[in-house]
Amino acid sequence: MEILNAFNEFETSALNAIAAATDSESLEKVRIEFLGQKNGRVKDLQKVVGTATTAEKPAVGKRFNEVRTNVTAQLDAKLEQLKSQAQKAASDFDVTLPGERPKIGQLHPITRVITEFRELMGRFGFTVVDGPEIEDERHNFEALNIPEDHPARDPLDNFYVACASAAAGGPVLLRSQTSTVQIRTMETTKPPIRIVSLGRVYRPDTIDATHSCMFHQMEGLMVDRHVTMAQLKTVLSLFARSFLGPDVEIRFRPSFFPFTEPSVEVDMKWGNSWMEIGGAGMVDPNVFAAVGYDPEEYTGFAFGLGIERFCMKHYGVDDIRRFYENDMRFLSQF
Repeated sequence: MEILNAFNEFETSALNAIAAATDSESLEKVRIEFLGQKNGRVKDLQKVVGTATTAEKPAVGKRFNEVRTNVTAQLDAKLEQLKSQAQKAASDFDVTLPGERPKIGQLHPITRVITEFRELMGRFGFTVVDGPEIEDERHNFEALNIPEDHPARDPLDNFYVACASAAAGGPVLLRSQTSTVQIRTMETTKPPIRIVSLGRVYRPDTIDATHSCMFHQMEGLMVDRHVTMAQLKTVLSLFARSFLGPDVEIRFRPSFFPFTEPSVEVDMKWGNSWMEIGGAGMVDPNVFAAVGYDPEEYTGFAFGLGIERFCMKHYGVDDIRRFYENDMRFLSQF
């Protein structure tokens, strides 16, 4: 009977597809294609049954049931076979074999240097304090003896936060130095003081191999009776040699900062040239007056060091931009 060819073709195609399935997902696609209730090809066979004559219908109906039953049975058998293979593969796994060590992340080189700085300064007797990165003009400028007409307060040289001014009741900015923390500490603490603050600062500098618009500083402050410039130079020299090694060359150059008097620039030898790593000096009496200290009774020194530049020297990196490119090939070296 020629009408039965459609059933033979359906059965052959279905059994070949079942045999070719390699996993339960592909087998499920075969089931949907051939026996799916909505769009399965079995619907076409049902239409063929409807076209049979009265005399043909018994044989056609019988063949339809045989084909559907056979395909369903083969699907079930294949599914059991795939499950058995998966279980066997799982049982073949030897849990006593050594596994692969997972790749664990590590601290960023700048974070590692900050941690070492904290430990070193702790051994020198300095306590670590923190402060906000968004500051008002009093703590960032006024209390640090930087008057309103000083070039350092130019909006082009700072990151002012316009949207926060209304809520703060006045201009606010991303701090341009960690010296703001020493002001906040002196406002609430009586001498003697020996602190360091480590954190991010922001300046719209031109980005190059040794400059960035966001970088890290370590600010140090020591206030007591009879604090001297000799003590400042001793602390900075010992710190640099403790971190970079006894052979590092450090020099101090006369300079000017509004919040220290006298002031010095601190340089270290970088190859055949010198690179500035920070500024320092004796705390200006006007700064003491701004926080309620008696400048006739107390003296102190302050210093601010660029952490990235120490990190560059420590790890032999010649471009500060490498620290912020998030290149895993570079970061995985440390």
